[in-house]
Amino acid sequence: MLELFSSEVSSVNTVSHLIQLSVAPVFLLAGVGSLLGVLVSRLSRIVEKSERLNALLMTEKADNPIDKRSSEIRLERQALEKRRHLLNQAILACTMTGLFVALVIMIMFLSAFFAFNGSLAIAVLFIVAMGSLIAGLLLFLREIYFASH
Repeated sequence: MLELFSSEVSSVNTVSHLIQLSVAPVFLLAGVGSLLGVLVSRLSRIVEKSERLNALLMTEKADNPIDKRSSEIRLERQALEKRRHLLNQAILACTMTGLFVALVIMIMFLSAFFAFNGSLAIAVLFIVAMGSLIAGLLLFLREIYFASH
């Protein structure tokens, strides 16, 4: 009976320790989620502006098929398309970051419960997650540059 109680305490301690270890990756997930919110918000504004420009272009075409304003609108639409593409790539990279971090947390728990050494997988996934996050941030930085120039 005492052994049963001791093993339950040990497993509770193990789970408690695993939860402590997973706190940092969970905070990283929260940060990535916030970043995704910012990216999606910017993408939404670009889509709305692009739709307004399309409507404006249609009215310009109806009034005067070839005019300077129409070409300006087309150039602005091209710039918005470039920004939209960069944001879509940044969203993909940041979403992949979240996936990799979630896999890190999952492998941490699985390796403890099924008694296998998952440290290599955890390290590799975390490195890949950081690479993906860096890629997402660089794409976001490029989009900000294009938006301001």
